[in-house]
Amino acid sequence: MPSVESPSAELFIVATPIGNLGDISQRAIDNLSQVDLVAAEDTRHTRNLLSNFGIDKPIVALHEHNEEAMAPRLVERLLGGESIALVSDAGTPLMSDPGFRLVRLAIEKGVRVTPIPGPSSIVAALSVAGIATDRFVYEGFLPAKQLARLARLNALSAETRTLVFFESSHRILDSLADMASSLGVARQLAVCRELTKQFETILRGSVDQVMDMVRADANQQKGEFVVVVAGASENVDEKMAQAISMAKALREYLSSSQAARVAAKFCGVPRRELYALIEE
Repeated sequence: MPSVESPSAELFIVATPIGNLGDISQRAIDNLSQVDLVAAEDTRHTRNLLSNFGIDKPIVALHEHNEEAMAPRLVERLLGGESIALVSDAGTPLMSDPGFRLVRLAIEKGVRVTPIPGPSSIVAALSVAGIATDRFVYEGFLPAKQLARLARLNALSAETRTLVFFESSHRILDSLADMASSLGVARQLAVCRELTKQFETILRGSVDQVMDMVRADANQQKGEFVVVVAGASENVDEKMAQAISMAKALREYLSSSQAARVAAKFCGVPRRELYALIEE
């Protein structure tokens, strides 16, 4: 049965700045000033944000560790007539942040859910990457463990849509190295660091070029990252066929592993996939 919205209850999903406070919208400020309660991923962070705009509102914590328990309580308050704004630490809530359980339960109970759109690091990165944006897929954070990360990247190696990832400072180099291995060193990407903040940088080029830039500058290994990767070429099968042919010819002079490495780099295909194919 479809839900019927309660006229007295309203949950607002409010986007907040990802760095530069000047990016907050007037509508977001007005909304945060008028709601009865703010549900925040980090209450201290959000209290500082509200204080900056002269807003004094009750704040409750809603994070990944308590959302399952808190969502029913907040929906009960919504059904009692209160209005609630959901915010994350930065950007648009639910983008690799908590809130999905609350939103889903609110909808099921007939609560009106209203977006207050604004900053998004995903959209910001796509807008400046210089990579096609007509079709893209957001993949969130890659797995922390290398084997799982490589498996995910291998599964995405033939994806023709632009890929968008979040990455942390202590894994950015490892992830770039695994992208080189799984997607090919020639794949184009943009590493967008500290977007809208004082030390914002955007590095563009092939995987190996950008990896060299990040490795050469310790400052490029600090902060928060959005990585935008070009999708696979539509003729990926043709490129793989060429790589297989080249690798087999090279095996007369090199080991299978070395032949696969050289052919993969030359043709721009995933090395591990090519190696598996020529070993079959």
